[in-house]
Amino acid sequence: MKKKFIFIILSLIIFLSAFLRLYHIGDYQTFLGDEGRDVLVAKGILEGDFTLLGPRSSAGDFFMGPAYYYMITPFLWLFRYDPVGPAVMVALLSVATTWLIYFVGKRWFNPLTGLFASALYAVSPLVINYSHSSWNPDVLPFFALLSLYFLFQAVQAKHPAKLFVFVGFLLGIAIQLHYLALLLCFIAAVYTFASNWYLNHKPQIVIILIRYLQLFAGFVIGFAPFLLFEIRHGFPNTKSIMTFIFSDSAQKGYITGGTFFSTVGDAFFRIFGRLVFYFPSPEWYKLFQPMHLEFFRLFVILVSLAAVITLIIKTKNKLALMLLGFWLFFGVFLLGFYKKNIYDYLFTFIFPLPFLIIGYFLSQFFVWGKKKPQKIIAGIVGAALFTGIFFYNLSGNPFQYVPNRQKDQAKTISEFVLSQTNGKPYNFALISGGNSDHAYRYFLETADRPPVTIENPMVDPERKTVTDQLLIVCEDTSCQPLGHSLFEVAGYGRAEIVGEWNVSVVKVYKLVPYVEKEK
Repeated sequence: MKKKFIFIILSLIIFLSAFLRLYHIGDYQTFLGDEGRDVLVAKGILEGDFTLLGPRSSAGDFFMGPAYYYMITPFLWLFRYDPVGPAVMVALLSVATTWLIYFVGKRWFNPLTGLFASALYAVSPLVINYSHSSWNPDVLPFFALLSLYFLFQAVQAKHPAKLFVFVGFLLGIAIQLHYLALLLCFIAAVYTFASNWYLNHKPQIVIILIRYLQLFAGFVIGFAPFLLFEIRHGFPNTKSIMTFIFSDSAQKGYITGGTFFSTVGDAFFRIFGRLVFYFPSPEWYKLFQPMHLEFFRLFVILVSLAAVITLIIKTKNKLALMLLGFWLFFGVFLLGFYKKNIYDYLFTFIFPLPFLIIGYFLSQFFVWGKKKPQKIIAGIVGAALFTGIFFYNLSGNPFQYVPNRQKDQAKTISEFVLSQTNGKPYNFALISGGNSDHAYRYFLETADRPPVTIENPMVDPERKTVTDQLLIVCEDTSCQPLGHSLFEVAGYGRAEIVGEWNVSVVKVYKLVPYVEKEK
């Protein structure tokens, strides 16, 4: 009966997790420039244009590996080139992470830990927000937890060589998703050393070095596409990364968010507060009374610290405690060196961790006390705490908001642009405060009507790439396209407006070459 009950509860959790991520996913998914760029690359892969390079990093002028592009490509094909396919892939991996959190919590601690942790992960608004759109960091929680779980298995195995190679392979994939996964590599290295010391009462240096070589071998396999690109092109990204880390010019470009210790403290609070307790982001503070907000903050801090202390004191699985401790300590501590603003997506490498810790904390309420009255009171407190967190998180589900329908908007606008070209060649431009034109270009290309790209005069001295019409999408409806400095507009040359329309949430302009009128 106990196993059947756990199976039923887990099935309900997985169903809820899937529903919150997949229901009307096409209406709620983000589809802007980055997402458009990704599906354009995936479309190219399906057409035989393979790549060894991934998305550009937001931190500097360098790129990541292409693993994410190859992950989304089958789903783009399965959904007949509808960009919702890659978003479904991300959502399914998030559902798989929900199950994996249960599995790890059960294996490392007890079934209640797994159920509590997975249930809270299933309804976390921040996790859901990063689980129904296609973006390379969004699948990092799955690979982070999977790699650390197999690392935990590897350090105890009698014949661990294949497991260490597999962990290295997973880490190679993870770094292609986001460079913050380098923190996972550091954690894996420290844990390999410390666990060997703990299990053998002294560090076996030769064995540890062999384990590192096995991890490195797997890493090379997983990271191979990016390494091949670097070798072929003279290591341009490696040089850019080193410049970013060590040059004065790069560090002067940092946006300092605070002192080292304030950043560490903020990261620790947000890992629990934003992920598990749905603590509001700063732009929503105005909706709360300052006293209520500070009380909520204090509650989050006290429960989080109590959960960490309970884990340290109560758990008998010291290897799991060691791994979670390194994951938390180094994950938070090393973020203190990050000198740009720390956005929520930068925590994706650590997403599962606070749920496992809080899940274990909640499970202890149901085994506390020796006498029946104590057990009943503790169980009531634990159930009330879980129920409060669960339903408060559930109240933040995305369906209470009007869907953005960004994908449909981009498609509608692109179709209107094509309708104004009269079937003739055209140039295209997007004037925006920070978006790129890839989302629109994707739909223009899938309609087999891609725009002509204006080349530099040195490449195209006869200006053959300048057509008789330029269609401009202005996401700022007050923009002035004539004389705009954007290359796609300035490179078109002197022009005049022959049409302007309000379409969806943008304004579309049609320009033609200016013709001097006879006096």
